[in-house]
Amino acid sequence: MRPESWAYAEGYTGEDEVVTGARAAAEDSGVSPIGPGGAAALTLLAAAVGAKAVVEIGTGTGVSGLALLRGMRADGTLTTVDLDAENQRLARKTFLDAGIPSQRFRLIAGSALDVVPRLTDGHYDLVFCDADKREYTGYLAEALRLLRPGGVVAFDNALWHDRVADPAQRDPDTLAIRDLIRAIREDDDLVSALLPVGDGLLAAVKRPD
Repeated sequence: MRPESWAYAEGYTGEDEVVTGARAAAEDSGVSPIGPGGAAALTLLAAAVGAKAVVEIGTGTGVSGLALLRGMRADGTLTTVDLDAENQRLARKTFLDAGIPSQRFRLIAGSALDVVPRLTDGHYDLVFCDADKREYTGYLAEALRLLRPGGVVAFDNALWHDRVADPAQRDPDTLAIRDLIRAIREDDDLVSALLPVGDGLLAAVKRPD
């Protein structure tokens, strides 16, 4: 794909002032939010499964969370987890600025692998992960427990700045993402695709029982 076509696809849906403000806040905070194409894909996935209950691992400043909320059912609730309470303060502002009622999101500050195991088995329609890459396989195990049959799990940065496809790249983050890709691809209970949007979005559906 030529760069011009990729840029055209990334900008297909456009972004409003709330999202561009959240992106500016992310840049100021040293946070790397999901790209526009990936955000649009999250909105699509949330809408496709009629998501009412969603878990997000890695709140950032609310770019991905808002994308999820905009695709979810009007009575849906987003539970989003992040180590940084300041990030979550900025995300709360993003959601409220977008007109999202406060009862539709729950912000939990803490380590994902400490917080997420306390959430209810089989209760969620979608789990999105964009946090510590070296914990991605741990997030996958928790996501499969949390998801209902037919639910979706998605991971951002699945191409990791062009490093995953380059065999010469052997840093811990890249190796962890490759391990995740292999685990999902080899799991017969998952239907998956690696979408070339943003920095790569790896998505999988949990097969119905």
